[in-house]
Amino acid sequence: MPGTTAPAGEDSQIRAFMDGFAQALRARDIDALMAHYAPDTVTFDIRPPAQVKGAQAYRKNFETWFASVAGPIDYDLHDLRIAASGKVRFCHSLCHVRSTRTTGETSDYWVHVTSGLRKTNGRWTITHEHISMPIDLQTMQALPDRQS
Repeated sequence: MPGTTAPAGEDSQIRAFMDGFAQALRARDIDALMAHYAPDTVTFDIRPPAQVKGAQAYRKNFETWFASVAGPIDYDLHDLRIAASGKVRFCHSLCHVRSTRTTGETSDYWVHVTSGLRKTNGRWTITHEHISMPIDLQTMQALPDRQS
């Protein structure tokens, strides 16, 4: 894939890791999802609190989100890019998220996701994640359907 700088074998490991992440999120499998995060992860998310320190604290964000959704979450990664250096990888992608809330309202939005991964004891985990949504600078409103 153009833009990928990870060695081919490790590139496939990271892609499999991110696919497993997406599968756990789609299934709302909180334990499988949180297994992707390092205990000391730091995240910047679109839902409050904006900065979360630690996987246990971040788990609460997912629990709140999952409780507000009826059924599975459609989560598609687009244009996943991987940069490599030693035992560290950075991935970024554009992600399309669709779900039905428990109120019956549907959600359909795009987010930019950057994940920093570290390999410890032969295992990759997310140590930093930043999720954002573009905004219109005139209105300061989110642009959830913007795909770039």
